[in-house]
Amino acid sequence: MAHPEQPRENIILVGFMGTGKSSIGKQLAGQLGFQFIDTDRLIIERTGAPIATLFAEKGEEAFRDIESGILTSIGHLNRCVISTGGGTVIREENRAALRALGFVVALTASEEVIFNRVSRNTKRPLLQTENPRETMRALLATRETYYREAAEFTLDTTTLPHAKAVAALIAKARERFSWHHQP
Repeated sequence: MAHPEQPRENIILVGFMGTGKSSIGKQLAGQLGFQFIDTDRLIIERTGAPIATLFAEKGEEAFRDIESGILTSIGHLNRCVISTGGGTVIREENRAALRALGFVVALTASEEVIFNRVSRNTKRPLLQTENPRETMRALLATRETYYREAAEFTLDTTTLPHAKAVAALIAKARERFSWHHQP
């Protein structure tokens, strides 16, 4: 008799750039003993090009195709914390792939905090505009619905120290995966 496939015990972090997906994700993975995967890092490793270069040379649509391919390629993984690029949720097939991967958590933060965090990084291709603040505001407005649609749980990181964010995520993961002990 065939056994049904066990649900994947992955925690997938979605959210706008600057909400803490990578920094919180690394700490979360460390505490759980899970592998940490950053899909943007995978894109860079597999293409050999920085994301800003991919955007400039191939365009956003081609970049999104690469991003979708990365999600497909990690669909077999288990017991990972996966940090996704901020625009991964734009495509419906990506939202479905993320949900199939495990427990999807949207990290949010106030517009002011996000801008302060991301304005220090000059490698954000979507913010290389005449008015980065307005571009960010428009992107946030567009993507907010997608983050909510993809996620089972949302955590606001505006004033939350990383340690408290990690503790909250572990508590929710225990509930979601019915963990009665440390995984």
